[in-house]
Amino acid sequence: MSGFAPGGEGPSTYVRERARDGRKDLRYPAAPEPLAVPVYDNHCHLEITDGDEPLDLAEHLDRALAVGIAGVVQASGDIESSRWAVAAAEADPRVLAAVAVHPNDAPVYAAAGRLDEAIAVIDELAAHPRVRAIGETGLDHFRTPDAAEEGAPGRRAQHASFEAHIALAKKHGIAMQIHDRDAHRDVLDTLRRVGAPDRTVFHCFSGDADMARECADAGYWLSFAGNITFKNAQNLRDALAVTPLARILVETDAPFLTPVPHRGRPNAPYLVPVTVRFMAAELGIDVDELCARIAANTVEVYGEF
Repeated sequence: MSGFAPGGEGPSTYVRERARDGRKDLRYPAAPEPLAVPVYDNHCHLEITDGDEPLDLAEHLDRALAVGIAGVVQASGDIESSRWAVAAAEADPRVLAAVAVHPNDAPVYAAAGRLDEAIAVIDELAAHPRVRAIGETGLDHFRTPDAAEEGAPGRRAQHASFEAHIALAKKHGIAMQIHDRDAHRDVLDTLRRVGAPDRTVFHCFSGDADMARECADAGYWLSFAGNITFKNAQNLRDALAVTPLARILVETDAPFLTPVPHRGRPNAPYLVPVTVRFMAAELGIDVDELCARIAANTVEVYGEF
């Protein structure tokens, strides 16, 4: 649907963060060689306008389709972006929606006395047939200063929100996308204590090989983003190496985490082939084989587009 653009009452955490980004080269990279076997970008934020020449929803999806990206899962972080995700999924059949309050937004809602209200909105939106995941939710010990401190307000809010989102994924019978930043053990322990949804995805997996094994053994999916191509990300390559093919997904987290050699420039779903080819080379398998496996995994987690 041409011209589809962001709406809502105000910027999300993501938009505010992006606005502070002082990068100089904001040109979108050239399109990569198309994939022969189509795959899906299972986590992106297309509500965030970026680049010297921002793309609308249709332009993002058309560029993606031209290089073999058949669809995207539009993730959310607050009430406004969750509503945007649902509207996008209604507007174009190449989009599925994930709705949630981001762990770094949970303390903000809680401080305003609105966390229960926000979760109620997510509950309502999750009933929509084009919403196939609760996400992104989880824990973040990096951006919320007191999230790792026992009894601290930020920690209480993040845990309350995370556990409420877990319950929503189970209630609606849909997947859950986890945001885990510097909180690996806390996230895993919470999932074990509360009980994870049947389809749990670690969005932008950031752990090491040991954590990857633990996640795979628990039946979780690991989604790898463009940062697996970064020079300092050997832990991610080690994690990929031990992850069963049946548990691998791919994403952009666009407009963030643009893969090498385009690091620092705007990211978009049409750049998934760069990451997929890198992953196939790391695994020593045929690109088409990896694509077929990722596509099947995506449909298993989120259903048919």
